[in-house]
Amino acid sequence: MSNGTPLGDFLRARREALKPQDVGLPEYGRRRVPGLRREEVALLAGVSSDYYIRLEQGRENSPSPQVLEAVAQALKLDAESADHLNRLCLAPSQRPHGRSEAEVSAQLLQLMDGWEHTPAFVLGPALDILAGNSLATALHSGFDAFDNLARNVFVDPAGREFYQEWERAAHSCVAELRAAYGHDPESARIAEVVAELSDASEEFTALWQLHDVKSKSQEGKHLKHPDVGDLHIAFAAFTVNGAPHQQLVVYQAEPASPTAAAFEALRAPATEPKKAGATAHL
Repeated sequence: MSNGTPLGDFLRARREALKPQDVGLPEYGRRRVPGLRREEVALLAGVSSDYYIRLEQGRENSPSPQVLEAVAQALKLDAESADHLNRLCLAPSQRPHGRSEAEVSAQLLQLMDGWEHTPAFVLGPALDILAGNSLATALHSGFDAFDNLARNVFVDPAGREFYQEWERAAHSCVAELRAAYGHDPESARIAEVVAELSDASEEFTALWQLHDVKSKSQEGKHLKHPDVGDLHIAFAAFTVNGAPHQQLVVYQAEPASPTAAAFEALRAPATEPKKAGATAHL
């Protein structure tokens, strides 16, 4: 992943993404480093240069909420990125713990089983597919395996055709994985996924190094299935009660639309949702 600390890596990436004019500072002469200098961030945040350097180098582990707010403002972080910054400063004992991240409740499996006309699946923090109903499996039948969304996007050859807005899908995928990493920087599974995707995809590596953070949005998707063609879907993602690091993802089609007809063509007799990702790895 990196030789630095999670906090230091995030601060450095966001500092290097800003230019002096972005924060109202003059730019004089040639700069030897990309983005802002550490001293400039310290000035904007109202802290000493030495303190900010220690923070970025991982030698200051317990900054106050006031300092974090000031640094977030100096780096022009949005609300989600500012929350990520605060989470990176939490001690392991302060992080929430739920059930095993690969365990999907029987009630949720039964609920998905009843949605014969709606693709639905459960994601783990590392974007593993922990369970999916029969229509979700049919929708992703063009992939070698429906076991990890990040692998589908970056590694499986079918990904570039399936995700018609591939660049947007790739950026969102990495930003979601980065957000999950902020909740649990010690996650062995996230580290495994990041390491394997970094080896397999230069594009993943470049996006991961940006440290952009974004939870799953409610934006529509344009997909293309090898058998039924173009699909224009809306979707919603819900945090699972009792398993806060799991997300239930539901795809929806406009009634009487070509996408709804395509879903019907894909639909097979309802079967019990398959546990796909509990033991599957990249």
